[in-house]
Amino acid sequence: MTDVTETRAIRLKGRSFLALVLTPELPFEDWLARLDDLAARSAGFFLRRPIGLDVDGLDIDRAQLRALIEELSSRSVRIMGIEGARASLQAPDLPPVMTNGRPASDIEAPATRQAETPADDDEPERAGEPAIRTERQEFRSAPSVVITDPVRSGQSLVFPDGDVTIIGSVASGAEVVAGGSIHVYGTLRGRAMAGTMGNSTARIFCRKLEAELIAIDGFYKTAEDMEPALRGQAVQMWLDGESIVAETLG
Repeated sequence: MTDVTETRAIRLKGRSFLALVLTPELPFEDWLARLDDLAARSAGFFLRRPIGLDVDGLDIDRAQLRALIEELSSRSVRIMGIEGARASLQAPDLPPVMTNGRPASDIEAPATRQAETPADDDEPERAGEPAIRTERQEFRSAPSVVITDPVRSGQSLVFPDGDVTIIGSVASGAEVVAGGSIHVYGTLRGRAMAGTMGNSTARIFCRKLEAELIAIDGFYKTAEDMEPALRGQAVQMWLDGESIVAETLG
């Protein structure tokens, strides 16, 4: 008689993470110098972020790729996966190949000049320049920043030092990233990521919730995961353990 042993099924869980993808350029020495400059001006920018590496189109060999990853590791930038790596660049000791990545809006760090926060007037910038550009901006002189213009589709507003207050709306396809809390006095349709420097007490407030994605301290929730009853409502969101919770504002 044959004994039949019942085995327990392995439970598999799906997860969706928003990763930052680095796109190195040749020569690597110059590109790493610019990366060091960004890290010096934005301490902790890569801390606790999932990082990918896009090497598509780079004329390099496996030894050069391995050396680049070692240089990044020495800077506490740990690569979770490689995109666009041809077969000759792949090896068991290198990060796995990633495919079918879903693109998001690009973030470009400024090379040298940083945007300054005005002190004496209500205009975010002078000389008729837009308050928010399509590239990444940094504000270094204050723990919070107030933006009086709407954040339009394709724009990315990054303020790693504190809270961001937007007197207007955040359009679909736009992105707001803050080291502290995010306050939107309009409709939040794009992506809002608060507490990105490890601030688990950060919150997200909006007058009307239509967000594509919200995140606090690295924990994410997409539009599909949000309670339908919260859509279109004035909402505040915060982190409770490892879960994002929300309630309407009375």
